[in-house]
Amino acid sequence: MADRVYTGAERRRRAGLILRGSKKALAGVEDARIENAIDRIDDHAAERFDREAAAARQQLEQAQQASAAARVAERAAKRGDRQAARKAREAAQDAERRAERAARRYR
Repeated sequence: MADRVYTGAERRRRAGLILRGSKKALAGVEDARIENAIDRIDDHAAERFDREAAAARQQLEQAQQASAAARVAERAAKRGDRQAARKAREAAQDAERRAERAARRYR
């Protein structure tokens, strides 16, 4: 389920509901409340995934912009300021790589 993010409590609650629903299904009894509760948990997890994916994309975009600005600043730096500009560029690129790794989860 790559399109949902469950909390620990949601995983436990969902597993319990599935177990209870399975037992009732074996007994030949259908319980719509159990299915509705599972659907609500799934909906909340999907909404959370969407929010986190949007935040990851935004963070990646900001990191890419900062990295580009640092590259330009390094190129435009005076000779004495180049070392500090290079360190700033490297830090910005590291932040961009971390944001890319975080954003991969939401693809």
